Amino acid sequence: MSTIFDAMDEWGPEKVVVVSDTKTGMKGVLVIDNTSRGIGKGGTRMQPTVSVGEISRLARVMTWKWAAVDLFFGGAKAGIRADPHSPYKEEILRAFVRALRNEVPQEYVYGLDMGLTENDAAIINDELGDRGAAVGTPFDLGGIPYDQLGVTGFGVAEVVDEAAASLGLVGRRVAIQGFGAVGHATAERLHALGYTVVAISTAHGAIHDPAGLDIPVLLRLRAEVGDSLVAHLPQLAIETGTELFVDADIVVPAALQDVLTESNVSRVRGALLVEGANLPTNAGAQQMLRRAGVTVVPDFIANAGGVVSAAFAMDARYSAFRPQTEQIFTTVSAKLRANTLTVLDEAARQDLTTHEAATKLAQTRVRAAMDLRGKRLPF
Repeated sequence: MSTIFDAMDEWGPEKVVVVSDTKTGMKGVLVIDNTSRGIGKGGTRMQPTVSVGEISRLARVMTWKWAAVDLFFGGAKAGIRADPHSPYKEEILRAFVRALRNEVPQEYVYGLDMGLTENDAAIINDELGDRGAAVGTPFDLGGIPYDQLGVTGFGVAEVVDEAAASLGLVGRRVAIQGFGAVGHATAERLHALGYTVVAISTAHGAIHDPAGLDIPVLLRLRAEVGDSLVAHLPQLAIETGTELFVDADIVVPAALQDVLTESNVSRVRGALLVEGANLPTNAGAQQMLRRAGVTVVPDFIANAGGVVSAAFAMDARYSAFRPQTEQIFTTVSAKLRANTLTVLDEAARQDLTTHEAATKLAQTRVRAAMDLRGKRLPF
């Protein structure tokens, strides 16, 4: 994509706001993709490599994700080009929030993504003096800390289990890329469901045990030392990135985007691939997986647990009462399991990739909303 204009099509984006601050060095962008089904809602990430193109792609994923899960918000995403470990993180974040005060929370509500935590969501609300500016705030402030609760990873595991049941893979071996907010919760839930997790990775490396990793031990290590947990098991170390290609029946990329392409996807050995991360495969890789007989559950179906919990959080922003977390987990499980079967069935019926089938479902819903609101030309 050479300019943002090249990303504009019949769906959006409706608005792109690029901001900067000379004092803090903050550079950031907000992309509101499509609000036909509700105001823009999507996470905010802070990474040194953030680009307008990246945030635009992710905003479109949010459009499809909200529509696919049939919840009434629009696709949007925000990004700050900065190091989330910077000692000046708070100053940079506050500068970004101030720069978008005309859009928030009327057109966009902040959420959590890479580099931001529940405490950062609290800072956002403090900066604007508005409890409704961000969701994912700490429990002690009346919020739903869905990263802390592990709702997205829980939903990914529920999707794995549902898809595995249709393929005769229940309880089999799983390789997970990532052990962060999504990956660790996915592993925890899969372990509880009786699956054998044979590989995981963090930003510090990857580990693999064909007999199965001790997930409770890894979870305790993560709580104590974070990503460096892999250094405590040097005898299990493998080359970073190869965790996707170990001998496993189910593969869950749950960390980075664009990790499986035409150049390496043939190395995947599983029969089921569930996308816990956003955009981990490209279109060419998806076609190759289909030809190889690998069932793929797309990202905006598999990791929609976060948006379901965000929807609960949106409704609770100005309430004096906390939502019941049990209801969130129950709803995530029911919605994501049902959506998984729908997409797999539609892909088989229409002879499409699962990404194509899922996108078609979401587009039908967005198009209907655009038509009803007079947002499309009548031809």
